[in-house]
Amino acid sequence: MIDLDIDMRQYDCPFIDTTDDVDIAFSAVQWQLDTGDEQLETRLIANGESIGALEDGLHALRDHPNMNECYILSKRENVAQIGTTIEQTNAMQTIQGNDGYITGPFRIEDGRERWHVGFDDDDDEDRALAELERHNDYNVDGRDQFGPTALFDLLENSGSAMSLLEGCRSLTETERETFEVASHKGYYETPRETTLEELADHFDVSKTAVSMTLRRSERKVLKAALTALKGLNEGDAI
Repeated sequence: MIDLDIDMRQYDCPFIDTTDDVDIAFSAVQWQLDTGDEQLETRLIANGESIGALEDGLHALRDHPNMNECYILSKRENVAQIGTTIEQTNAMQTIQGNDGYITGPFRIEDGRERWHVGFDDDDDEDRALAELERHNDYNVDGRDQFGPTALFDLLENSGSAMSLLEGCRSLTETERETFEVASHKGYYETPRETTLEELADHFDVSKTAVSMTLRRSERKVLKAALTALKGLNEGDAI
């Protein structure tokens, strides 16, 4: 199995067009491609920069000519869970027509979309990418090829991987940024290459605030990692 990580700009996608004009992002939760009706049905999380941006984005999405159906499942402040049905785009048709398939969730932001696409052999991959180039703008940011053993291991441990992923997603924007900057600046190196005081100056907050934010981040990630490790150990025991 060949798995591609593609940064894509489709020119006929309502989600991409909407994120071009409004400060809103979409993350896929569930999707189903109906090749007979040439439609894609999705459940997504829409995250607006503000409540107003969310409303503007959903309004623009509903009015897009390639949007067949768009409805709100739940909404709280600047985040909504929505259901949509859109016309099959050129990229979808190209991937499906060359025996490709979606292997993971996609995210759309700032007029670009992150796709995870799989193929069974090199020829299908080459044909699909050549056809995609005619009507879309894309970059292949990652390519992995899994043999049966590696693929089996990946599938067997998908629960552990999901636990770790959910733990990372549970970080707030402030927690994630603080954690990333602290790591980048060497806070977790031995000896430390930066201090809490320096991190506090970087974020223009108090030393106590930085310390508490890092502790929350560490607890969330550590809890997720321990849950993932438990899943691995249980798998080993089977």
